[in-house]
Amino acid sequence: MTTERDTADAVPVRVRHADGEVLLRVEHGAMLRDALLAADERRDDVDLSPYARATERLNCGGRGLCATCGVRVVEGPDADHWHDRLAARFGYPRLSCRIRVVAPMTVELVADKRVWGGREP
Repeated sequence: MTTERDTADAVPVRVRHADGEVLLRVEHGAMLRDALLAADERRDDVDLSPYARATERLNCGGRGLCATCGVRVVEGPDADHWHDRLAARFGYPRLSCRIRVVAPMTVELVADKRVWGGREP
């Protein structure tokens, strides 16, 4: 699914996170969420999961229902779904489970993740 090795159909995805940046080589057509989770499993030096600690297990499994896997697309293809275009318009993160990697992109993991409906004390 995701590899950091050079392959003919791999797409470069630059991931910005709290500690810096990582360049991943992602299989063309893979879902971004799956690529991030696979890379997170392989690496111990950095957290590349699109989820917060609580939502790591409490999520919809990539079905686009829970809105907990949001990332900010800094550079890359324009949103092709109405939900993503609306999110971009209002500054909300896009759901990584709805982003198919078909072109080079730069994404930023959301640093201050909260479960939808959560309130600050």
